[in-house]
Amino acid sequence: MSDFKSNFWSVYVAAVTLGGILACLLLLWIASRKKVAATADNTTGHVWDEDLREMNNPLPLWWVGLFIITVVFGLGYLTFYPGLGDFAGKLGWSTANEYEKEVAKANKELEPLYARFTSLSVEDVAKDPQAKAIGERLFMNNCAQCHGSDARGSKGFPNLTDGDWLHGGTPEKITETITGGRIGNMPPMAAAVGTADDVKNVANYVLSLSGSPHDSLRASLGKAKFGACAACHGADGKGNQALGSANLTDDIWLHGYGEAAIINMINNGKTNQMPAQAEKLTAAQIHVLASYVWGMSNLAPAAAAK
Repeated sequence: MSDFKSNFWSVYVAAVTLGGILACLLLLWIASRKKVAATADNTTGHVWDEDLREMNNPLPLWWVGLFIITVVFGLGYLTFYPGLGDFAGKLGWSTANEYEKEVAKANKELEPLYARFTSLSVEDVAKDPQAKAIGERLFMNNCAQCHGSDARGSKGFPNLTDGDWLHGGTPEKITETITGGRIGNMPPMAAAVGTADDVKNVANYVLSLSGSPHDSLRASLGKAKFGACAACHGADGKGNQALGSANLTDDIWLHGYGEAAIINMINNGKTNQMPAQAEKLTAAQIHVLASYVWGMSNLAPAAAAK
């Protein structure tokens, strides 16, 4: 009910709910007051299927009692629990509160499990088999939706196994990213670069930085115009992890590869968001998760070389 944009809908829902309950009581009262003329054999005179006659008996008391109890229960429920527009109820109950209580209870029960990892470094936790199994579960539940179950990402979602990091791949930076999230923003740069032809030239220059197929003539013309991009990506195109700007020389393309994709990026820009996990996970869980993520790009290559 907190999603109501004005008080009207809250009042409307409350009125319809209470009106329905009062209508039930009114119907019961009218039924008890209405007298139907009966014949000598206590029937109403209505006959169906030749011999099925309607009797003129009052409603059973047990039925009337249950009806009244149901109405009283409904009014009591609406007094103590949500149901009347934005009225939260006397008990202040909500699904959000119940969820938070269950999460707090679960975290309390899991504290002993995480206790032995909190004093260890990320590097040491990443090598622990039990911590790795726990980290994998945390990753699957909280990260795999975007980065994939194998952590290799997809278009727009970084690959966490290749050692290429926009904001840095140290244990501290990974923990910082998981805890507070990230917002990556590349503004549209077409106006700063120049004409549509200039944008195409810059796109080819960007391709040349990583040795990707490109038009060498256009690339030479686009080098001077790349100055508009150097403030973030650096004069050499190697990016800046402090800003989260991509390294354009490593042939890793987060938002698509090729001239058309780069032109689209220059013209329209891009905003990406990695949601913060601090409100979902405890500090101990983030520590184990960060260790697991760090291990995927640092321990896996070493294991494969053995």
